[in-house]
Amino acid sequence: VQLQASGGGVVQAGGSLRLSCALSGRTFSSSAMGWFRQAPGKEREFVVVTLKTGGGTYYADSVVGRFTISRDSAKNTVYLQMNSLKPEDTAVYYCAARKFYEPVFRTAKSMYDYWGQGTQVTVSS
Repeated sequence: VQLQASGGGVVQAGGSLRLSCALSGRTFSSSAMGWFRQAPGKEREFVVVTLKTGGGTYYADSVVGRFTISRDSAKNTVYLQMNSLKPEDTAVYYCAARKFYEPVFRTAKSMYDYWGQGTQVTVSS
């Protein structure tokens, strides 16, 4: 199983970015997919999770109303649309997937089995 994340960059506060994460080697529709982020000197933190296709989503309070996760089953890709970006959103963003499906929103990074390589998002003030 491989996850390939892309789409990071530098943007001014208030701007937008869309991250992509392509999943290979696994049935996409049955995987819970999540995004985490890690700022310098901080722990990796949960951002959002989506259960298998049609199974619902859950966002961290810090991104509710600004970030949106979506899936494209035909492309085996999950997207993270980030709007109204703030300097505190600056971090390396990682996509992650779980091996086994359960209808529960998991926010602990230890619950995820596969990780992408990370993509840097920098928001300037």
